[in-house]
Amino acid sequence: MTTSVHLVSLGCSRNDVDSEELAARLEAEGFSLVDEAGDADVIMVNTCGFIEQAKKDSIDVLLAAADRKDAGQAKAVVAVGCMAERYGRELAEALPEADAVLGFDDYPDVADRLRRILGGEHLESHVPADRRTLLPLSPIARQGAARPTPGHAGVPDLPEGVAPVSGPRVLRRRLTGGPFAPLKIASGCDRRCSFCAIPSFRGSYLSRRPDEIVAEARWLVGEGVREVMLVSENSSSYGKDLGEQQALPGLLRDLSRVEGLERIRVSYLQPAELRPELVTAMTSIPGVVPYFDLSFQHASPGVLRAMRRFGDADSFLGLIERIRALAPEAGIRSNVIVGFPGETPDDVAVLRDFLARARMDVVGVFGYSDEEGTQAVSLPGHVVDDEIAERVAQVSSLVDELCNQRAEDRVGQRVRVLVEDTVGGVTGRAAHQGPEVDGTTTLLHADDTRVGDLVDAMVVASEGVDLVADVVATDAGSAPVWLGGRVDRQPAIEGVSEEPA
Repeated sequence: MTTSVHLVSLGCSRNDVDSEELAARLEAEGFSLVDEAGDADVIMVNTCGFIEQAKKDSIDVLLAAADRKDAGQAKAVVAVGCMAERYGRELAEALPEADAVLGFDDYPDVADRLRRILGGEHLESHVPADRRTLLPLSPIARQGAARPTPGHAGVPDLPEGVAPVSGPRVLRRRLTGGPFAPLKIASGCDRRCSFCAIPSFRGSYLSRRPDEIVAEARWLVGEGVREVMLVSENSSSYGKDLGEQQALPGLLRDLSRVEGLERIRVSYLQPAELRPELVTAMTSIPGVVPYFDLSFQHASPGVLRAMRRFGDADSFLGLIERIRALAPEAGIRSNVIVGFPGETPDDVAVLRDFLARARMDVVGVFGYSDEEGTQAVSLPGHVVDDEIAERVAQVSSLVDELCNQRAEDRVGQRVRVLVEDTVGGVTGRAAHQGPEVDGTTTLLHADDTRVGDLVDAMVVASEGVDLVADVVATDAGSAPVWLGGRVDRQPAIEGVSEEPA
């Protein structure tokens, strides 16, 4: 009898890709994947270990899965993912309800691990180590020395004679449908931001090779995908370990030639690494949407230095200005942290002024919290929790107003909407709207459209950050308009200056 597995994916889109690799490995070795936890013999939770709330959410899901096991609805509960990798044995001891806590090194043999667990064997949880020590310090020396890296199995390293059920040899099994999918281009990070623990459990920066990425994009198109979002911990570093200075623009050009792939979106860009050549590529290559997910984190120079980051309000505004000079309707989003150790009311005022002048489409506001193992824990001037909450509320209120205004400014613009849902109305996303967190566009007079269609429309109203747009007929004789799909145009690049590294 086939053993069934329900895989829960928590956290970011990078984790979603990792979950789909695990799903492919399990399915290729005879397990069946089921959509409902109540139908599963094994519930596997791909945990998130980024911030405190994400860790709490992961624990809650694991405990709910354990309740199902206690009720006889499942035989085993297994934790994988970032929290499992970060805490290992400590998590296993704190959560005896889980039958196993598996780290990244277990992924290539995950099917064997599950068989052993179901056979009653107790697996020792791994002892966490700083994964940055597993790769050479020099980026160029890393490709041949890589340890198992989730989401990097472009060609299956499965046992001889075992292959994915169907399609090209891509080690991925989609767990959700729809015309959008994340596509991992790299893992890890070489930056040393004082508040972030991710490099310690995700490791040093490691790029996937372009041919593997393109092959996976073609496979995704065959699965019904029309838009991919390139994901990593830091996409602007792509290729630094491949010996190619212009690796990401080159990858974007390669992906733009994949037949059936209509949109290519890039996420997780570091402002200090965003070279003019990449800005030009992202605003000129057909199929690449002008969407800039910029990790500003703050705007006060003093706070940024304490965060071990670079830049200030003026340099960030200059970057935004150069982007909009090439693509006036570009989507720009970011995240900011308030209440960082040493942050003063004057620093908050600098941040608020920057946000007001930047006019971004979406801004996530997070209150600082200590993460064990990070430098920020030992910094002086910790802000009390009540004050952090107050600052989060103030900045969030401002952000809501500014982003709503930005959406309202788009009334009258032409957009091209990727249809994602037709139940109870037709909704999708315009080019400036990233998946899940950047708002949606509701289409009027779009009764004959289907999921996956790209529809030209005119924005007629806004509702918060969401838009309402009326479908319009495409005028083949009109001048080319950037609609977020494949429109051939080459914007001028004069005035683009070099960004500091």
